[in-house]
Amino acid sequence: MKLIRWAVVALSVSIAAISGNAQKSGPWDQPAAALADQIAGILGPGQARFTLRNLSTISSESVSAIQALLERDLKAHGILLAGDEGANVVRVTLSENTRERLWIAEVAEGAITQVAMVETGPIAEQHAVSTTGLTLRAQTVLTSRQPVLAALETPGGWIVLEPEQLVLYLRAADGFHAQSRADIGLKRTLPRDPRGIFRADVSPTQFNAWLAGVECKGPTSPGQPPAEWTVACHSSDDPWPLTPATSLASAEIMENIRVNPVTGFYNASRNYFTGVLAPSTIADMPPFYSFAEVPRSVGAVAWLIGSIDGRVLLFENGSLKPIAGARDWGSDFAVLHSGCGSGAQIVASSSGEAAPDSLRAYELPALEAIPSSAPLEAGGIVTALWSAPDGRSILAVVQRATDQYEVDRVSALCN
Repeated sequence: MKLIRWAVVALSVSIAAISGNAQKSGPWDQPAAALADQIAGILGPGQARFTLRNLSTISSESVSAIQALLERDLKAHGILLAGDEGANVVRVTLSENTRERLWIAEVAEGAITQVAMVETGPIAEQHAVSTTGLTLRAQTVLTSRQPVLAALETPGGWIVLEPEQLVLYLRAADGFHAQSRADIGLKRTLPRDPRGIFRADVSPTQFNAWLAGVECKGPTSPGQPPAEWTVACHSSDDPWPLTPATSLASAEIMENIRVNPVTGFYNASRNYFTGVLAPSTIADMPPFYSFAEVPRSVGAVAWLIGSIDGRVLLFENGSLKPIAGARDWGSDFAVLHSGCGSGAQIVASSSGEAAPDSLRAYELPALEAIPSSAPLEAGGIVTALWSAPDGRSILAVVQRATDQYEVDRVSALCN
């Protein structure tokens, strides 16, 4: 009888232990259930393809557990996980900033994408956001004693746009040297922080340049003799190009697809774009300093703008939404097609009055900018930033404390 009694007691203890473990929840159960509830509210019962990407410091073991929890909770809501044949798609990204973790779900039904997100609480200090996705590096390509608004690389050198002239630099054994200069030759009042832009994608032998109230056109190489370099400038209030004739983001995915460039009207008496875009079928934006075309899902792009009120906004699927995690950005940013991580990052200058500025790369999986590199000190004030024509690097104009301007090429190394 004692053996039977002890067997009954042992069985009772085992059942209680199993029951207690079944009721015990881990740290990821609640956020997984909350995100599944939001996804189900958007999608409803049915089939969907499910993917999960980790851009946080959560360990790979925990990521596997989180994926299992999400799949379980989605099935409980009647969402069956399908293969490639599923028309609906659920893409979950585990991300974080310096303060807290954020799980973001992009729910795509045909051409319509909606976003759900759940905060999972603060991060312990020892689990600060990872900055090992890539490493930014900079190389100075040329320097000038005059302010540099923009620069264009040519087969034999560079063309530099200054407030009053264009300068042709040619390669020499010890670097690039100014070979020819062309005065803009128009009387006008420049804004406090003048800006400029080049475009050379229409013809490999010609360039176009815009600055406040002026458009210039000329050859990308010197004439014969080399001192004869003729540039024609005229007053213009035409819109400036904001994207190239071939979309870099789309061309990475769909070769030989041509798209019409997006242009924007520049306020010649200030230093920002008015927000009015062309062609006229494009929705207007609030006034902005910076504009970039960023790749999103396969074959799709969105527009990122830095508005003059300090917000960074994403225009996607016909709506304009604020980006979290961009509070420390300056007014300049550009897209870098590094091949690291998701393939493309936004490189932004830092904000604030303190010099020197810095540059940092960010991933943009949904509606939050996630740091993917450590800050790269610029050694001065970043006054301009734009993507190189091939998208594989970005170019930055840095004003040194000595009032010397330099053009730096910034590229990335994958870690």
